[in-house]
Amino acid sequence: MPFTAFLKPKNTEASEITDALDKSNGIISFDTSGNILSANDQFLRCMGYSFEEIKGKHHRIFVETSLQDGPEYKDFWERLRRGEFQSSLYKRIGKGGREVWIEASYNPIKNRQGVTHKVVKVCTDVTERHREHLDLRGKAEAISKSQAVIEFTPDGTVITANENFLSLLGYTLPEIAGRHHSTFVDPAEHGGADYRAFWESLRQGRFQAAQYKRIGKGGRIVWIQASYNPVFDSSNRLSKIVKFATDITQQVELLDQLKSLIDNNFTEIDTALSAAGRQAEDAAQRSGATQGTVQTVAASAEELAASAREIADSMIRSRQAASTAMDETENADRAAARLTEVAKAMGGIVDLISSIASQINLLALNATIEAARAGEAGRGFAVVANEVKNLANQSASATAQITKEIEGMQAVSSDVVASLGNIRQATGNLMEFVTVSAGAVEEQSAVTGDMSTNMQNASASVNAVDHNIGAINAAITQIAAAVSETKEAAKVLAR
Repeated sequence: MPFTAFLKPKNTEASEITDALDKSNGIISFDTSGNILSANDQFLRCMGYSFEEIKGKHHRIFVETSLQDGPEYKDFWERLRRGEFQSSLYKRIGKGGREVWIEASYNPIKNRQGVTHKVVKVCTDVTERHREHLDLRGKAEAISKSQAVIEFTPDGTVITANENFLSLLGYTLPEIAGRHHSTFVDPAEHGGADYRAFWESLRQGRFQAAQYKRIGKGGRIVWIQASYNPVFDSSNRLSKIVKFATDITQQVELLDQLKSLIDNNFTEIDTALSAAGRQAEDAAQRSGATQGTVQTVAASAEELAASAREIADSMIRSRQAASTAMDETENADRAAARLTEVAKAMGGIVDLISSIASQINLLALNATIEAARAGEAGRGFAVVANEVKNLANQSASATAQITKEIEGMQAVSSDVVASLGNIRQATGNLMEFVTVSAGAVEEQSAVTGDMSTNMQNASASVNAVDHNIGAINAAITQIAAAVSETKEAAKVLAR
């Protein structure tokens, strides 16, 4: 309910003021013991309660538990009971434990006898503003911890500086407070137009940031990366200059070393690139000569492969002819063997004929003897017997001649068989040699074919190498140009 319901204003003006306060502020009243008497809607919304939830309860329900029984809280209410006004920023606890920050005044109300009989609290919810303030303060503290910070008046007089800045320049705060910024500047720059323009620009509210050479205590040179930030008050008037700085002395010294490296190393790089260019040109010439040689070898290898293929074909035909000769020799050997068997058989027949001739001769002798016994009667028979004997003798003589011829034929047949055996063995050896040679020639043909292919590939590779050397030569030229540009860029970077 409106807080004005609990007041009895004396006049219309007071009533209007009370109504205005009631609409714009949280208002709550307590008895002198701290028990709640009334609260307006603004206060109830701020703390999240309804009036029925807090009516008659003690003020401590809005206070952190750890503070409720402390001496400071007891003294707070003792002073209010004595009629002492209290005003500050307070942390209070809303419904559900929610943290609420308020700017409040606790106003003791006295009766006609001058005795405090209640306390009226007027407050404003500043929770969001306080959180923003804490956030800004946290950021400022974080910056102060990580960077050197110093503040100046608009004319350049030192107001204050943090420990990082004092450590960086080697001073204590009493040594620099009230002194001008020029204390940290090379004396040669103090009266210069650039230095005057620098501060004039800041006084006009223009932000300044760059790398600066500064002079620390004892003349020590310090390089910083810094920003000078004009700060304005609520009336938009320049109130001070805040400078944030980072020590980059080591980086600058490294850049100085880089300058020396640039001057020394790029000269060596230029020399090396020139030598590489000459070597690439020489390699290109040698590659051209090698390419001609490889192409010649490739052509020779192709001819060798063709010759090897012809030899392989000839060896195959020789192996076929040797195989045929081997077959024919085996056939002749078998025929000679049959001839020997036939000669042996004829020898048996001749022996039989010889035996028969002997028997005939014996019978003719017996017939002659019997004819002699018969006298004249056996004379004609004796003549026949004699003729038979002559024929038997001729048969025996022919048989002996045939036997001799057969034996000669058998000897010749044996020689033929032996010779054919030797021929067969020689032919077999020849065939084995031709087979082995044919296999070797086939392998050589395959090898020479591979060699020819490889030489063709080598020729193509040499062509590629020649092309790549040309590309390398072009790349070296590009690298030389890029190095030249890099050298100029590095010089700019190292300034």
